Amino acid sequence: MRLPRRRVRGSSTSVVGAEALNLGYRIMDRVHEHRERAAREAGNEPVIVPFVGYGTTSWVRVLCRALYKTQLFTELTEMLTGNPRRTSAARGWRSFTSVPISEVPITVRIEGREFPVRADEGGVLDVRLPIVLAPGQHRVTLTMPGAEPTETTVYVVPDGQRIGVVCDVDDTVMVTALPRPLLAAWNSFVLSEHARMPTPGMPVLLERIHRAHPEAPIMYLSTGAWNVAPALRRFLSRNAYPEGTLLLTEWGPTRTRWFRSGAEHKVGSLRRLAEEFPDVRWILIGDDGQRDPDVYNGFALRYPDRVAAILIRNLTVGESVLASGRVWSDDRAKQIAAGSLWMEANDGASLSDKLGSAGLL
Repeated sequence: MRLPRRRVRGSSTSVVGAEALNLGYRIMDRVHEHRERAAREAGNEPVIVPFVGYGTTSWVRVLCRALYKTQLFTELTEMLTGNPRRTSAARGWRSFTSVPISEVPITVRIEGREFPVRADEGGVLDVRLPIVLAPGQHRVTLTMPGAEPTETTVYVVPDGQRIGVVCDVDDTVMVTALPRPLLAAWNSFVLSEHARMPTPGMPVLLERIHRAHPEAPIMYLSTGAWNVAPALRRFLSRNAYPEGTLLLTEWGPTRTRWFRSGAEHKVGSLRRLAEEFPDVRWILIGDDGQRDPDVYNGFALRYPDRVAAILIRNLTVGESVLASGRVWSDDRAKQIAAGSLWMEANDGASLSDKLGSAGLL
């Protein structure tokens, strides 16, 4: 069940469609409306897919996604959870067949308090709620009309915490070789979930950081869509990466452009973290195949006192051929790379050694 989209007075188009400047966005909006209506008429049940959130002792950021429980969604869930009835591995395209529930009301319950909120047009709930909580993990219950209650957690960072971790995903925690468009499509829509491989040494690096800084918030920052969040969460758990918050983005065109900017998503997410945690210095982890060096350098230039280290994994020769190569915005960024904050290596184990030599492990 969902509420109808708000309509512009005197018009049959939705507010979302009326505000959209991009034809592709308007087309996708109509497609989503049709798929939602079809799922609802078919009697598909609504379901909440929860994600791990984070916060401070005065607020929390709660993340989840509202979807219809279609047959493909059920099959994907069974595959990702290892249901013996599903022997074939989940392929990427299945993640993009889910039907989001637009603008559905959701109730967030945490430590005896209730917060009525609403998902966006893509079914994503990303909301910051004011609440006083003790440091550590807290259980959150999510409910919406017609769906079973779902539980997740938020990690409340202690006030005195001074180190945090932001880690890229593609070609940093997993080998994907995503930059070239055809390979991106292959990895996202075709490649089996179990065929994705962890980057050598990176689970060890993240685990060593987690042991050295057990109360540090860990953010997995990716240009990937929320559609792949369940598979990504399963991949991280299966390969012994420490639990953290996924910071993903929407899939498809925006109101003003055909393609979303991955760099803008990363820059905006880092800026938000800097504002939310003014006393935390971040260990930024990425690779040199896309814009991670430039994005992290830009962050270091804007917030020089918020960076503990920048760790860049160098791609292999084969991966470098597929990638677009390192991008620098200006000479100031190159100067950051020549400083003590900057560390490069071919694998996670070597980066771990360098981080240890810098006194951060």
